Amino acid sequence: MTGTDLFWIFAILALLQPVIRQQMLEYARRDYIKRIERKRGSRVISLVHRQEAWNFLGFPVRRYLDMEDSESILKAIRLTAPDMPVDLILHTPGGVGLAADQIAHALLRHRAQVTVFIPHYAMSGGALLAFVADEIVMTKNAIVGAVDPQIGGYPAASILKTVELKPVARVEDQTLVWADNARKAIEQTRATVLDVLKSHMDEEKAANLAATLTSGRWTLDYPISVEELTEMGMQVNTDMPAEILVFMNLFPQPSFGRPSVDFIPAPYRLPEAPRKGAG
Repeated sequence: MTGTDLFWIFAILALLQPVIRQQMLEYARRDYIKRIERKRGSRVISLVHRQEAWNFLGFPVRRYLDMEDSESILKAIRLTAPDMPVDLILHTPGGVGLAADQIAHALLRHRAQVTVFIPHYAMSGGALLAFVADEIVMTKNAIVGAVDPQIGGYPAASILKTVELKPVARVEDQTLVWADNARKAIEQTRATVLDVLKSHMDEEKAANLAATLTSGRWTLDYPISVEELTEMGMQVNTDMPAEILVFMNLFPQPSFGRPSVDFIPAPYRLPEAPRKGAG
């Protein structure tokens, strides 16, 4: 075997390494999902969007909620017995509104209990999915976001505000089209959020909360905490199962060079203080 042969073998193995690593992660995730399902007697569905180096050359790819996710989750729900609980592990910045609407209504129609676990965050359309749950389980520092729609990359509520502040003659036609779409998007999103919320609370309270969440009161990245959700009337449990947190470790983000955060990954506790009178 020549040096050239060794070079090409090494090059091929280097190129295949990200693919092999990703396959091993996929097998580990499936195995852990089965473990959680056996313990909880439920169908476990994960919707986790993290930046991963998963393609052939190992370049990082950032994921968002899209129609492919919707198709997969709807299939998982169809394959689940109507009386079997569904556990959704949710970690997403949001994405396509239509996909979130489809998933939300499919979960609403499922007869058995739906539990949503949020280890870190669920923003925008992800927050809508959280509000579907019969039980929301979050870590104490986890957050959700508002559900206000975006038009052309801008908040729908801000587009409407801009049109209100300027004379129509000074507003470009494209902005007027955006404003028309923004008004419709807010109304449609509010109706969807209302459908979701009124399954858990009285209609008047649900209507007020739907208006708050979709009116553009906050920026898209405003963090709604566990305490704030509780004040809004949502039932939130902070008893996050350890298995869910371990499962999230199977979604490592690519690290190029020195990581920005580093620590010893072990639980630390204060040493036991000596008792009074001890010599």
